[in-house]
Amino acid sequence: MSDQNPGAPGSGEPDPEREEPIIRDKRRIDPETGKVREPSEHDLSHEELVDVGPAAEEGPVLSDDDLDVLSGQTTSDALAAERLADLQRVTAEYANYRKRTEANREVERERAVSEAVKGLIPVLDDLERAEKHGDLTEGSAFATIAAKLRTNVERLGLTPYGEKGEPFDPQIHEAIFQQPTPGVTVDTVADVVETGYRLGSTTVRVAKVVVAVPA
Repeated sequence: MSDQNPGAPGSGEPDPEREEPIIRDKRRIDPETGKVREPSEHDLSHEELVDVGPAAEEGPVLSDDDLDVLSGQTTSDALAAERLADLQRVTAEYANYRKRTEANREVERERAVSEAVKGLIPVLDDLERAEKHGDLTEGSAFATIAAKLRTNVERLGLTPYGEKGEPFDPQIHEAIFQQPTPGVTVDTVADVVETGYRLGSTTVRVAKVVVAVPA
């Protein structure tokens, strides 16, 4: 019979009270397959699960002014006054934009109509000359056509100007001749050679006139 105890050094028998160390491979990548390993139930059992509650919903983003009010640096009355000033400024800018847009639209309309009626001005000149020569007798077909044409161009906004005896204005009159006249103290329209026409604020054609000047 041997006197050696089981598990003693040199006895060759395992010690039942001695546990062999357990080696766990916790590498996420399997070195043999190269694939990602799924965590086992044993690994999960050692992890703490923390309940953070439901996900917080995103609220409205506060501006710097709102944060100042909440912090007490700015009063609500001051913030309301600032918002009112911003609203008034935007309203004024929009009103100015509308005015500019409407003005530009009116200018473009006048320009388009002006281009259309320019071709009718020579016809109006012929009617005026015929009237001066007595060719537009009242009640005649020619006179009726002339009246309808003049009425239609006036509806478009085309108006004639240039009258004998009115002061000469180089901005709207073109002097084709100057006639020294006794008794005249200022430059005056002595005769209208070609009638001028306006369309709204646009001068379609200046009036060509003879100017009486002081002798």
